[in-house]
Amino acid sequence: MSSQKRKYELRRRADGMEETRRRIAEAAMELHGSVGPARTSLSAVAERAGVQRHTLYRHFPTEDALYTACSGMFAAEHPRPELGAWREIDDPEARLSVGLGELYRWYEENEPMLTNLYRDRALVEPVDTQMRRSDEYLEEAARTLTAGGRRRRVVTAAARHAVDFQTWHSLVRDGGVSRAQAVALASAMVLAAQGPLR
Repeated sequence: MSSQKRKYELRRRADGMEETRRRIAEAAMELHGSVGPARTSLSAVAERAGVQRHTLYRHFPTEDALYTACSGMFAAEHPRPELGAWREIDDPEARLSVGLGELYRWYEENEPMLTNLYRDRALVEPVDTQMRRSDEYLEEAARTLTAGGRRRRVVTAAARHAVDFQTWHSLVRDGGVSRAQAVALASAMVLAAQGPLR
């Protein structure tokens, strides 16, 4: 076999392996969004991806490896709002409105997946591990939205509550308010926290 043909065969095999890996991660992501990680079996992932279980294990020898790939794929396809843009807004009220508006829109667009992840994180250790990145993002989001404010402890507590997925869910899904109304309510809470609370 010529070296050119051998390179072509190796490239084709590598492409095929990468495609199989992508299909498996995509299947896991779809199942996590529909039934949730705790109800997603490896057999179901393999079946949806159109592969045998041994093929799944060859690409993802551990659950952690599969969840990492799935999480990375979801993050790439559904990026969170960019915090750097919020930092450029000097006016605290405008920063809150823009930031919470973008975050609540992201929650709205990704509600099925996020609902399942928050529900199952205590049941599936690799999910909890991946969700810690979300916790860190939200902690940074809260700090970004309140940069320069007074009464740091109280304001930070209010901002943490405002950026939480459960707060959005409580206001919009349980409370029946619009996204704009939810943003206005959460913003008002954070701004009020800067006032003369005792």
